[in-house]
Amino acid sequence: MSTLIALTIAGSDCSGGAGIQADLKTFCAFGVYGASVITALTAQNTIGVHGVQRVEPPFVTRQLTAVLDDLDVAAIKTGMLAEAGIIEAVVDVLASRRSPLPVVVDPVMVASSGDRLLAPDAVRILRARLLPLATLVTPNLPEAEALTGRSVRTPAEMRDAARALLDLGARAVLVKGGHLVGAPDALDVLHDGDRVHEYAAPRLSRPSTHGTGCTLSAAITAELARGRDIRVAVAAAKRFVTRALEAAVPVGRGASPLNHLIAPPHEEGEAD
Repeated sequence: MSTLIALTIAGSDCSGGAGIQADLKTFCAFGVYGASVITALTAQNTIGVHGVQRVEPPFVTRQLTAVLDDLDVAAIKTGMLAEAGIIEAVVDVLASRRSPLPVVVDPVMVASSGDRLLAPDAVRILRARLLPLATLVTPNLPEAEALTGRSVRTPAEMRDAARALLDLGARAVLVKGGHLVGAPDALDVLHDGDRVHEYAAPRLSRPSTHGTGCTLSAAITAELARGRDIRVAVAAAKRFVTRALEAAVPVGRGASPLNHLIAPPHEEGEAD
């Protein structure tokens, strides 16, 4: 059997709860080999981000080219891209490939702690150049607002934002509703290009939220690498995040990370 490989292009979280580290743990949980391209080093922990050292765009290009020239990557996700030059470098390489791969774009702009992780001038480049390459884009509510320029505070506005992001070129959009105020459930809205699908799970009152967005997009990427339909992939990923939240144990003094060591959610028949 050939090895299923997923690639994450993102920043490093030295505390292990988000970014490259969360992505690789998630790939492993789904039985997928993980490769990585690092766009930035962050000095962060569960309390906040204390420093960011960006990788020069030409070296991002070298990393990405090295991986794609050698490994049979089945799906790719992007996370923290930090600046316009890095986004341009990633887009140039991905656009040059003759066989386009599934690409999940997690438009990481602000950390859970509130620290900004994407330069303001890079939002325009992400919108204009990266979104048209996206098989799926997974913004939370503040990111959806930044990308669409409109209010995204209700389920109806989430659906409208998904349609607006489709108009920018993404083939499918998952608007994450973790920031919905007063909602009893954690509601995510998927527009797959044809229809709107809603995924709800009980909202958990837990401090273990560090890396939830990275984990969700990585889980979707792993499922796409396994050949899953996008709706099935999103459903399996949401179940995984819910379980990982339920099983989380305290780590650090701030927002603890999820527990990525839970049983894989893709037993035969379950994700279908």
